[in-house]
Amino acid sequence: MNRPHFLLLSICFSLVSNSLLTSPQAAADEDGFVAIFDGQSFDGWKKATENPNSWKVVDGMLVCDGARSHLFYVGDLAPLKSFHFKADVKVEPGSNAGIYFHTKYQESDWPKFGYECQVNVSHKDPKKTSSLYGVENVDAETLAANNIRDNEWYTQEIIVRGDHIQLIVNGKTMVDYTEPSDKEAFSERFERRLGEGTFALQAHDPDSKAYFKNLRVKPLDE
Repeated sequence: MNRPHFLLLSICFSLVSNSLLTSPQAAADEDGFVAIFDGQSFDGWKKATENPNSWKVVDGMLVCDGARSHLFYVGDLAPLKSFHFKADVKVEPGSNAGIYFHTKYQESDWPKFGYECQVNVSHKDPKKTSSLYGVENVDAETLAANNIRDNEWYTQEIIVRGDHIQLIVNGKTMVDYTEPSDKEAFSERFERRLGEGTFALQAHDPDSKAYFKNLRVKPLDE
């Protein structure tokens, strides 16, 4: 084969290889995690009709900045029962957000179904990052002891297997909770129980700004 043809084939092979490596379909790593955000669009996600402009895709990140609104995962892996979820998260000072799981799409209001993993380093709400909101909460002292700060990325993990929930930040388990078999709803308004469902990211209020990237999930056997 002459050199010009060899160089052309090499370039084509390189382009195809790079495309495969960066496509969402090829994002599963050796541990079985699959990307659920492509870093470029809302493909696989659905905005609530309430304040949809609170959500933007910027430089490979999902960014919430505005009035209350929720962004629901509606991709091929939903709904999920047992799973291992990971995301890199960052919040600006005084900001509040959240990651819901085992929830369902709704057009407005706070999600009625599922649990919330809190995203909050310095917002006035005393329930801090990696709290299982309203069920098993993390305080500011615990967060500070684990060096979780505003304007710095941390990795949030959520593991659900059967009736067992673990919330982990930067490799440190913050919540280890087993749902009682006779657990009632969190209140008349919310049904905080395991079953199956999807993820939802929360834009909490106009004074809060949070960033999410590298969202990935691995389905688990129960």
